[in-house]
Amino acid sequence: MKIRDPNTSAVVDQALITHFKAPHSFTGEDVVEISCHGSPVILRLVIDSILRLDARVASAGEFTLRALSNGKMDLSQAEAIRDLINAQTDAAARQAVRQLSGELSLRLQPFKDKLVALIVPLESAVEFVEDDLPQTEAQETGETLEKLVSEIRVLASTFSHGHLLREGVKVTLVGPPNSGKSSLFNRLLNTDRAIVTEIAGTTRDTLSEHINLSGLPVMLTDTAGMRESTDLIESIGVERTQRAMAEADLLVVVVDGAVDLGCEDRHFLNWTNESSPVIALNKSDLPMFRDRLTSEFGGNPRIVQVSARTGAGVDELRDAILTPFAAVNGNEVGLLITDARHYDLLRRAEVELESAQRLLREGASEELVLVGLYGALRFLGEVTGETTADDVLTEIFSTFCIGK
Repeated sequence: MKIRDPNTSAVVDQALITHFKAPHSFTGEDVVEISCHGSPVILRLVIDSILRLDARVASAGEFTLRALSNGKMDLSQAEAIRDLINAQTDAAARQAVRQLSGELSLRLQPFKDKLVALIVPLESAVEFVEDDLPQTEAQETGETLEKLVSEIRVLASTFSHGHLLREGVKVTLVGPPNSGKSSLFNRLLNTDRAIVTEIAGTTRDTLSEHINLSGLPVMLTDTAGMRESTDLIESIGVERTQRAMAEADLLVVVVDGAVDLGCEDRHFLNWTNESSPVIALNKSDLPMFRDRLTSEFGGNPRIVQVSARTGAGVDELRDAILTPFAAVNGNEVGLLITDARHYDLLRRAEVELESAQRLLREGASEELVLVGLYGALRFLGEVTGETTADDVLTEIFSTFCIGK
């Protein structure tokens, strides 16, 4: 079909027009899709022509919000669309697809069903005062609550791995000046991203890049060398290095293996030892290279000999970086909680149920026990959008790309 400028009748493009009839479209409404040729110029001309006919550009996440409002999906599935678009690795995409298929909703439904089954007899005992909850039934209620708390806690605990899969692992290269951090940074990236010279202190600021390590998204950060300096710019770089270290999920301490360990080196290694770093003993290609760490740090299984110049040992270094996060991206991993909002709501539900448990053990009235049960049911409902306030929905969909 030819698309013409409404003002001049000039042909803008020849496009394919598809009509999706309600309720079988993505949003559940009548939808018309225009498939143009891929030129950005053509697309802009077509959009401008449509806007001149009193149409408007969709807001961020509007189509997905319409699909949610029309019952085509629940909130957790809608959020999965955003996560699928933003996925940096195959493993992250697989988790988003699982959530998009409704797996999280299905996982939560038995929890909600059990809560309703607990609420009904307690409400009956409140409504009919003469029908106090029998002791045996109270005991069964307590046992069910205990199992429910345990199941929700297990699901929430997967967030420790899930958020790393979604947001990425922060790995920071640190060490004294001229140890080869920037060269190793470039080698891990397979590109000359950082400036490398023989002059100590060349790197003055932190430099970060995203890479994919065997399916795990990693934000790799190069930092300024750690040393005392009177140079103002270098001192600021050292301060930024310290911030990057504090925010890192894993430190890679780069040590020059071609020189003797000095007092500053030993101090730095001892200072970072509590964070269980990977130690990259660099410059293994040089004839003066020596493994001077074995006697002092031989108990650390994550000392890797590497050459940033030749690439020797880099695969072993990648493996050492991945080892602490091995459970994050394995193919056998089931559903993970990847969203901080979901994790927070599960933890809140857990707290409400623990409160109900305590009150039940103490022999409190059914009304008080019900408060915790209803609270947990409300929080679980917020995960899938059944009980989510409009302002929360606005905040969530503002994170979507325009028009999705």
